[in-house]
Formats: sequence, structure tokens, C-alpha cells
Amino acid sequence: MAQRKTFLLRLDPATHEALQHWADADLRSLNAQIEFLLRRALQESGRLKPAGHAQSEE
Repeated sequence: MAQRKTFLLRLDPATHEALQHWADADLRSLNAQIEFLLRRALQESGRLKPAGHAQSEE
């Protein structure tokens, strides 16, 4: 598994609270929720291949 990168993310309190409530409802940590949402946005925009997508399709 690739090493994970760490970085600081600044959020306004309302955004933080909304994300925390969403994470709680989905039974995820706040960090996992943010990563899930970012990955989904990247996939939907075509900037990241879906997880499990083979590098070379045969």
C-alpha cells in the first residue's frame, strides 16, 4: 500500500460541522469522509480512475 500524505486543511466552522455530521451519519471519521468525497469528485470529473480499475485492460 502506498504511503499516505499528511497535510493541514483549514475549514470554516460551518463547513467543518456539516462535514462532521455527514461523517457521523455515514459511520466514518472526518478524515475518511473528506477523502471519500474528494476521491468521488475526482472520479466523476474523470481525473481519477475508479478503485480496482486495471492499469491495462486485456
